[in-house]
Amino acid sequence: MIIVEDVSKTYRIAHRPSGWRAALTSLIHRSYAHIQALDHVSFSVNRGEILGYVGPNGAGKSTTIKIMTGILVPDGGCCRVMGYIPWKHRVDYVQHIGVVFGQRSQLWWDVPVIDSYELLSDIYRMSSTASRRTLEQLTQMLDLSSLLHIPVRQLSLGQRMRCELAASLLHNPSVLFLDEPTIGLDAVSKLRVRQFIKTINEETGVTVILTTHDMNDIEALAHRIMLLGRGQLLYDGSIADLKRSYKTIQTITVQFENGPASFETIPHTTIAQSSSGRAQLSVDTTRISVSDVINQLSGSLKLTDVYVESPSIESIMVQLYEEHDI
Repeated sequence: MIIVEDVSKTYRIAHRPSGWRAALTSLIHRSYAHIQALDHVSFSVNRGEILGYVGPNGAGKSTTIKIMTGILVPDGGCCRVMGYIPWKHRVDYVQHIGVVFGQRSQLWWDVPVIDSYELLSDIYRMSSTASRRTLEQLTQMLDLSSLLHIPVRQLSLGQRMRCELAASLLHNPSVLFLDEPTIGLDAVSKLRVRQFIKTINEETGVTVILTTHDMNDIEALAHRIMLLGRGQLLYDGSIADLKRSYKTIQTITVQFENGPASFETIPHTTIAQSSSGRAQLSVDTTRISVSDVINQLSGSLKLTDVYVESPSIESIMVQLYEEHDI
């Protein structure tokens, strides 16, 4: 479906110190800095997959998306999506993709939403019957009926993002590129957008490429995750495999009845918090099992509650960033 082979991209950025002398000098001799956004990146994406494409700011995520959508041309390597080279076959290619950039709008700011949809239908040369049928489905799934006749500038951010999603799917694309689609949204709007993406993927088989800093989006949606750092691909695999690799430290929280207790005798554990009737321990599961720790605790204490917590996806990503020094 999507094949990216050895893709590289370098930006040349004008560099000038502050001050009027430097400004005058730059008129004659301008210096530049070169930033390697992508450094020989290769991967493939299967049809119907939801790929979480993550990394810190400046890692090259948006550059990759822009190359895959045909907005940018790479310095080297090749990218093929459904057999198209995006920047060479752009007119034919864009008929098959949908794109949502969280910071940019494809809707016309001062006109009602429905007018933008009708114009997009004409741009994609859709028949009135097909356009009306698809719009009815999207309106129902995203609850847009009360928004269609409101100018875009009067919509809240959450409402506008729902309308943006509908606009990107109006022509029934095979691939959907989502760059920070939930940025700035409240909790309710995020959940609604996540559920819609999952539903449209399951019902239509659309391939989704998702870039975001919200790891809850990735955990809720992605079948697979790729970590990009300093322009290089650092991890490619499932979230389950990633969790298994970094699930060596777990936290056990216990509540008990018989007063203060000493936990220092339990090997390979660290006391995170301890008070009368409650304690929290970090357990190195590579050296002792959680069940052994609980058995030792229950042998000396009358436990009333036990809670075992694995590392969150956010903490795992922090470990990955630190491990790769990004």
